[in-house]
Amino acid sequence: MSDLKAAFDKAMADSKNLSERPDNATLLKIYALYKQGSIGDNTEKKPGFSDMVARAKWDAWNNLKGTSQEEAMQQYVDLIESLS
Repeated sequence: MSDLKAAFDKAMADSKNLSERPDNATLLKIYALYKQGSIGDNTEKKPGFSDMVARAKWDAWNNLKGTSQEEAMQQYVDLIESLS
């Protein structure tokens, strides 16, 4: 697990230095995998219709409900590596 956590932390740092900005769908996936990997299942209140960005982020994270933190961390690492 500590190797995965180290890879996750490295991917987090690498995500700030990608050669080009990913599209919005990929950014949402990055966000959701990060949240699932670092916190776990989404238990936050769903944002209202007026805040579309927050609602899209909430939906993306909520769609990963039930995914283990370890699995989300690995997917996050793999995704960031594929974008680097």
